[in-house]
Amino acid sequence: MSTTHHTPLLVIGAGPAGYTAAIYAARAGLKPMLVAGLQPGGQLTITTDVENYPGFAEAVQGPWLMEQMRAQAEHMGTVMHYDIITKVDFSQRPFRCESDSGDLFVAETIVIATGAQARWLGIPGEQQLSGFGVSACATCDGFFFRGRKVAVVGGGNTATEEALYLANLAEHVTLIHRRDSLRSEKILQQRLLALPNVSVKWNTEVAEALPTDAARPALRALKLRDTVNGTFSELSVDGLFVAIGHDPATAVFKGQIAMDSEGYIVTEAGSTRTSVPGVFAAGDVQDKIYRQAVTAAGTGCMAALDAERFLAAAHSGERQAA
Repeated sequence: MSTTHHTPLLVIGAGPAGYTAAIYAARAGLKPMLVAGLQPGGQLTITTDVENYPGFAEAVQGPWLMEQMRAQAEHMGTVMHYDIITKVDFSQRPFRCESDSGDLFVAETIVIATGAQARWLGIPGEQQLSGFGVSACATCDGFFFRGRKVAVVGGGNTATEEALYLANLAEHVTLIHRRDSLRSEKILQQRLLALPNVSVKWNTEVAEALPTDAARPALRALKLRDTVNGTFSELSVDGLFVAIGHDPATAVFKGQIAMDSEGYIVTEAGSTRTSVPGVFAAGDVQDKIYRQAVTAAGTGCMAALDAERFLAAAHSGERQAA
């Protein structure tokens, strides 16, 4: 039987942004509810070593870090719902959100923290070696490849910037692009191609990520396909960084809230406020630039504080009207 839940603040999404928003909202006495979605913990649940989250002298495991955030949010008083929001109505307050189970969530304010997912190549070995040589974030994982050989796949600004970043760490960076020219800004191309430890394989695509034969496989090479003549070759690398873009998880909010051309939720500068008063967005769902756990957590904090102030102002107005 379906149930209707009422809350001053509903958090949609359970990554660093969502958990942090819930922690701050609970501490403010807002009695938040959190709907975890398809992947509780977000992208960090498929991340192994995390070395760049403040507070830990040694690397921690991504799933463990998310478990700690979840436990803290619950300890503070957040009510967790392991469900998926499938429909929303932001046309009037209180907002109404329907879930996959049939439950209805009625909320005075909303924090959207549904995140974004990296686009993958869909090649053999890619998912098997994710976290063991294959990554979609150079800023997150580049440190592990100091003095080693890596490859970056893509042709846009993201791929070029990832390759530039890795060139400061790796022995050699090979940029692999399926066409004969890059789509990235000319200044970025010039900087990249001027580096002595960077080379480009044009008209080439990655056909397979090849593992070692060890008990715990790691990436050893890439099987490459020439897009012009169809021939295959191998490239020995220790790391593969896939940089072909991200997709924000915003499909359920289309038509309800302002988004940019790529589907990211638009927020006001220096704020998490969206085009709908009382609805806030935090983390990768509105951040296409940084995409880090610590920045997601920071905007989660901002969203909870913004929501708290919104509710205080709304209640003050109601009292004055009475």
